[in-house]
Amino acid sequence: MENSAPPVIIVGAGPSGLAASACLARRGVDSIVLERDDCVGSLWQKRAYDRLHLHLPKQASALPHLPHADDAPAYLPRDHFVRYLDAYADRFAVRARLRLRREVRSARFIVDEGRWEVDAVHLGTGDTEQYVARYLVVATGEFDEKVFPVVPGLDTFPGEAIHASEYRSAEGMRGKEVLVVGCGNSGMEIALDLAQAGAAASIVVRGELHLMTREIMNASTALFAYLPVWMIDRLAVFACRVVFGDTARHGLRRPDVGPFTRKIQSNVYPVIDVGTYDKIKSGQIQVLPAMTNIEGDVVEFSGGERRRFDAIVFATGYRSMAKKWLKSDDGGLIGDDGMASGRSPKGGNGLYRAGLAGRGIYGSGTDGEFIAEDISRLLRQGSGDDDGDGV
Repeated sequence: MENSAPPVIIVGAGPSGLAASACLARRGVDSIVLERDDCVGSLWQKRAYDRLHLHLPKQASALPHLPHADDAPAYLPRDHFVRYLDAYADRFAVRARLRLRREVRSARFIVDEGRWEVDAVHLGTGDTEQYVARYLVVATGEFDEKVFPVVPGLDTFPGEAIHASEYRSAEGMRGKEVLVVGCGNSGMEIALDLAQAGAAASIVVRGELHLMTREIMNASTALFAYLPVWMIDRLAVFACRVVFGDTARHGLRRPDVGPFTRKIQSNVYPVIDVGTYDKIKSGQIQVLPAMTNIEGDVVEFSGGERRRFDAIVFATGYRSMAKKWLKSDDGGLIGDDGMASGRSPKGGNGLYRAGLAGRGIYGSGTDGEFIAEDISRLLRQGSGDDDGDGV
């Protein structure tokens, strides 16, 4: 246990954790940041493919109190954003508060003592460490643990079968048959990367999706201050039909529920097209239905089609693991899926969440500012906590 413990423990050193620690520091509140990996922003540094660019413009992709440079690209490439996160950690002295390679195993609120006790394993030494604080911020993000589907026969596949978090580029894939499983933003961009590199790319599309351009997405987002969601949905879908035509003809069926209503209800993001759709229309990327079975290098799909592949990339997403180690009642702050439940980032007993509401980097910033302001207010009042949700 550490002596003179700061009043706040933050779990996670991605954009949300960095923003919360920086905003607290600007208000004179110290914190400790526990990070499982050996760097800040590990999702961006270690689990993102080379061609990745942010889909929101740089004005909406900055953390509090440090805008991107005027000469930065409008849509930041991955490496640029990684450098930005490193610079942010340096600028606000977050590194001095970091405890890297600490994997949190449990966090409990001790009612009689009015504090959180957090047990973490130092992955370098194997030692268990305990941290205590009045406030706890869950900032482990939406992309905590990778998800693989259960596919009968996957263990018989002789080629490379990896998760999208392990994919970097299409180097060495020219001329090979590669199957991408999953049609979210990562899956669609990885399929494009493979096709552009000369691979014979196919993509599994099991359900429905909203395909958008960056311009439609950003114009729609700007309307949220003026129009109801249902109207923005209609305008966005109309614009998408003008740009893309009938995507169902090429295996990409649109949901009946509008893109932004769907995002609110199910946390399913629209897919931002950066060139994949043209490759699908031209036949350079094949759209296939759900996988049902694998026998050696042959994959069978619903409907009975069987095809041979050299490699498979599972762009099947991630899950949040916050509920696994959060042992005390969170008052409904975090749902069973590890994502935000309810409107406010504040729960009871000094518990907060940051970056789990599906609002991307912008949400990391707004959550960080809210958390810092609320905790600093409580500390000034000397009350430690209150019963309200701060909204």
